[in-house]
Amino acid sequence: MRIIRAAQVLTGRPGEVIVDGEVLIDEGLIVSVGPRGSAGEADDVLDLPGHTVLPGLIDAHVHLGFDDKVDPVTRRSPESDHHLLLRMAENARKLVSAGVTTARDLGGRGFLDLVLRDAVEEGLTVGPHIVAATRPITITGGHCWYMGGEADDEPAIRRVARENLRAGADCLKVMASGGLMTPGAPPSWVPQYNAAQLRVVVEEAATRGKGVAAHAHAHASIRDAVEAGVTTVEHCSFFTSAGHRYDAELADLVAASGTYVCPTVHGATERIREVHGEAMLDAWLAGVAAMRDAGIKVIAGTDAGFAVGGIPNATDGYVGGLETFVSVGYRNAEVIELATVLAADACGVGAVAGSLDPGKRADLVAVAGDPLARISDLRDPALVLVSGRSVGQADVDTVTPSVG
Repeated sequence: MRIIRAAQVLTGRPGEVIVDGEVLIDEGLIVSVGPRGSAGEADDVLDLPGHTVLPGLIDAHVHLGFDDKVDPVTRRSPESDHHLLLRMAENARKLVSAGVTTARDLGGRGFLDLVLRDAVEEGLTVGPHIVAATRPITITGGHCWYMGGEADDEPAIRRVARENLRAGADCLKVMASGGLMTPGAPPSWVPQYNAAQLRVVVEEAATRGKGVAAHAHAHASIRDAVEAGVTTVEHCSFFTSAGHRYDAELADLVAASGTYVCPTVHGATERIREVHGEAMLDAWLAGVAAMRDAGIKVIAGTDAGFAVGGIPNATDGYVGGLETFVSVGYRNAEVIELATVLAADACGVGAVAGSLDPGKRADLVAVAGDPLARISDLRDPALVLVSGRSVGQADVDTVTPSVG
């Protein structure tokens, strides 16, 4: 058994702070959480004065193997599966270095995310627990078609969904709207599937007890995704051909449905300002702030792993996204909750992760200082545990980029 003591322990839920607390761990699981001395005795005691212990962070939207070099003419990539898998493993290591202990990978080719997921669980490589969606379901030539999940009608949608689930997918991803980063695909403000087609994805996922993440920028796609019963709406940017246009009535519908929203908030805001201008940045951030006021269940996810429009979204820049939430009015305690408890529930792992509770996985981080006062204190983890294993990688560096 091992005891980890710190100046304070945060369970992940707002208001639950244990001053001078400790966590007892045994065989990768949390045994108890309480004030100093409550765990009794143990041979292994790690005392971290001046530190805060909290649940491991969760990135609910990443692409560990996002290859943005696919040639839309030849439909081929210069990066082999073998090379891509190695880069995915490095990105997983970078996520851990940022304190992320669970990541939901929402789109990859060749089922490589399943290979990496299993390798992490077997201890063959270092990384967070991975919730893998495998191939995104999209129309022929649609957003991210090159990952292998093209389907144009309900029978084809069922076939791709079932193939993904048979391969071992933990959830399904569907491109309800188009996207700007796929040449030749419908743009973000154009729907790719209607509500009935999206419902097919939800039905297939439900047969295996899985959830569905719907990429949805367009107003109609957001509405259809909610009506279809998806678990999470990704981006939810209220995008039109003229830019971001927040719709309060639609937001109220999302909030009333209880659907989680991952607005893919990252820390590259200054680069957005440089490339796209102040107006676009302000409209996007205003929408993120308005979601909170509308009562939408927002979760943390960065969409890390690609570079688009000259804006690289590095895998280890996770905390920058949390800082962006704070910059638009979210309280630090709320941000910690949406990065742990809420994100775990949305990703379907709330029973085993997301909070410091007896019986859950010993996924936790320790940081110097107090993130309830300064969210930036999360930037330099002193300790990262994944199922009780110390996997901190902050002092390890490589020259490979996080993006394709």
